[in-house]
Amino acid sequence: MTTSATTSPLATYALRLGDDALVLAQRLAEWSAKAPELEEDVALTNIGLDLLGQARALLSYAGEVEGKGRDEDSLAFLREERDFLNVQLVEQPNGDFAQTIARQLFFSSWQLAVYDGLTSSADDTIAAVAAKGVKEVAYHHDHAVQWTLRLGDGTSESHQRMQAGLDRMWPFVEELFVSDEVEASLTEQGVAVDVSTLRTEWEETVGAVLAEATLEPPDASWTARGGRDGIHSESFGYLLAEMQHLHRSHPGARW
Repeated sequence: MTTSATTSPLATYALRLGDDALVLAQRLAEWSAKAPELEEDVALTNIGLDLLGQARALLSYAGEVEGKGRDEDSLAFLREERDFLNVQLVEQPNGDFAQTIARQLFFSSWQLAVYDGLTSSADDTIAAVAAKGVKEVAYHHDHAVQWTLRLGDGTSESHQRMQAGLDRMWPFVEELFVSDEVEASLTEQGVAVDVSTLRTEWEETVGAVLAEATLEPPDASWTARGGRDGIHSESFGYLLAEMQHLHRSHPGARW
């Protein structure tokens, strides 16, 4: 049974947003000391830290609303794979640098639109997280845009790699815009954003970047679904094992 079936809609919604940020932060952390240049090592680490901060606030709030005594650490490190509610896009392996940038472009374009809408949420905590996060994500988005332009309209090799990165990540885009009863009920209350209404804005934003970068919008033959229901890709299990290993190996440890 997934977490969404055992908690309130608000706790589930906070978990979804928090899990998105947490899992992508973990992926970006994998670039530490491995990025193509020192400046990018710092940039990707800082983006990851921004996302981690968002995740901490959202997971803490989810635990508070849930009322089962679980704090941010419990939710991050002691849940099983099927209890994570992130979209599958954020858990995809880094691949080469261009693939990471493609993932970041797609996700930050979406997250920026979501957070912008959530700044006026009827829930004060959600609104506060979004108000701080929207400023951070604006930088994340600009960083991804600049690298997409640089790689896409660069050398033949960088162009090919950037296009390949886009093609690899495109099947995971559709899930970003799938709404369900949890989101619908909270949208009616003025708490959430109906992601199904953001598709046109996202396509216009990303499409303009790809056109300027001389890249082609991919045409996926299949689309991924299920992340919000706890169904994940094979790579997620390995990510989770690495992320949770220390905490599970030393339960109750304090640093």
